Amino acid sequence: MQIAFLDEFGHCGPYVSRTDPKYNTSPVFGLAGYVMPAANVRHFATFFYQLKQFMLAADIKAAGVHPATWEKKGAKLLTTKNIRKYPHVREGVNRLLNELYKCNGRIIYYGREKYKSPEESNSGGLYNTVMGHSIRAIDRYCGLSNSPFLMILDQHSSRIKLLEAASKTMFGSEPARYLLEPPFEVESHLYQTVQAADWIATLVGRIEARRAKPDEYEAWEWAERLFGNKIDALATHSRMWRPSRAI
Repeated sequence: MQIAFLDEFGHCGPYVSRTDPKYNTSPVFGLAGYVMPAANVRHFATFFYQLKQFMLAADIKAAGVHPATWEKKGAKLLTTKNIRKYPHVREGVNRLLNELYKCNGRIIYYGREKYKSPEESNSGGLYNTVMGHSIRAIDRYCGLSNSPFLMILDQHSSRIKLLEAASKTMFGSEPARYLLEPPFEVESHLYQTVQAADWIATLVGRIEARRAKPDEYEAWEWAERLFGNKIDALATHSRMWRPSRAI
């Protein structure tokens, strides 16, 4: 059996430009993370737990909580300042990706570059589309080895309708036959595996935003330069939809 751990990257709301006073969050939106044989998940979780303690010991000590219940969001960790100032952050991300490969894990993502005006945008519809494509991508990957899979997401207060959409994908006219149950939602600060997915999703989001709008996201050139090739090499059944493919 395989288990997929996914989180969001980018933002599902409208986007005009990075300098727009209202619609400036991200030119892309998607789900990203990794899929891994269930037998290797505990080892990978332990590795991430230890890596997090090594990388962020001072932050954990300052928080005064047990490392198993402490979380550093990827958006706060993988910043241009941190990448430039702290070599151990770069090294830690590389170690994470290397260990993922050793555990026979693969990065998987589906995202879309935005092109519609704010008036035409539909964030709910965008999320439904991304969710459906993500489930089918994982289903195709797991079908290669005839492996059933479970899908785990970070908890989100507005996801009930999206989980309903996922259930319809599972049992629809073209069912996701290897998905055992609709996706589970969990509290990410309690799950090392979901925290790892958040870091990976953040990295994918940085890379894809840079690829979508290189002039606007010039500061994120490090994401492509340091990690772009490795992310591409580890990714399977992944796709970034571009406006050039629009009708």
